[in-house]
Amino acid sequence: MDSVFLFQLVVLSLLAAASAAPQGPDARDATILRQDSDVRPDGYNLAYETSNGNKHEEQGQLVNVGTDNESISVRGSYAWVGPDGVTYVVTYVADENGFQPTIEQGPGGGVPPAVVASLLG
Repeated sequence: MDSVFLFQLVVLSLLAAASAAPQGPDARDATILRQDSDVRPDGYNLAYETSNGNKHEEQGQLVNVGTDNESISVRGSYAWVGPDGVTYVVTYVADENGFQPTIEQGPGGGVPPAVVASLLG
């Protein structure tokens, strides 16, 4: 499969997943405060921040270019303010070892272990 096509497919899939994420109660009134993207043949950077506290930053890089093991390595994070007023942050790496998230929560409550387990698969 053409590596440029695969790269574009991954970027579009990640953007679609981010836009489909659960939104807070004021999501309809949110405005974009910052939006950046830089897509290059060997990788990309993207970021956005909205007025309701949602943030997403991500960097992707082609690795093992020109080999049978060519793939993309992605690092990033996204954050949102939950209905409980707590800021949740997911930092992740997605590479040949799969999707590896780390979930953090600001002050104001705990994430039940069952929820964490379901998010981690």
